[in-house]
Amino acid sequence: MASHIGKLPIAVPAGVEITINGNIFQAKGAKGTDSFEVPEGISVAVEDGQIVFTPEDDLRPTRAKHGLARSLAAGIVEGVSQGFTKRLLIVGTGYRVVAKGKNLEFFLGYSHTINVEAPEGIEFEVVNPNELLVKGTDKQAVGQIAANIRKLRAPEPYKGKGIKYADERIIRKAGKAGK
Repeated sequence: MASHIGKLPIAVPAGVEITINGNIFQAKGAKGTDSFEVPEGISVAVEDGQIVFTPEDDLRPTRAKHGLARSLAAGIVEGVSQGFTKRLLIVGTGYRVVAKGKNLEFFLGYSHTINVEAPEGIEFEVVNPNELLVKGTDKQAVGQIAANIRKLRAPEPYKGKGIKYADERIIRKAGKAGK
């Protein structure tokens, strides 16, 4: 039984150049360049503008890596062609974010401000003082940085104050019962 995800070919968008050098898969596009090492037992080929991953045998460890390799490659191709974005909303009186060059400064109700530096390959865009975009070509890095920023002041369930993802729904709790 082979991987259902691994069998799907990846369409190569216009403007993306794919290079396969041994077991190194590399994609170059408008947003940048990214690569990863294809796991042992998986072969990669570019046929008719599509990337195809094929397991070399039917052993369990190879089958397990088949879909993973295809998903990683699909993420890289999408990242170098379109990029990834996470939108964060800051909710709360006095809570805000300010861009300081490439870095961010957060005012989150603490006695001090919190500075966040932009790592290599990640770009911040402050839409307004209560909305922030995290952009980059690496899906994992964008998600990790967004999660780290959310952790600075996670949303609380009573008033919904804190930093949350734009598509996140905070389940609210009732406060204390009055007499």
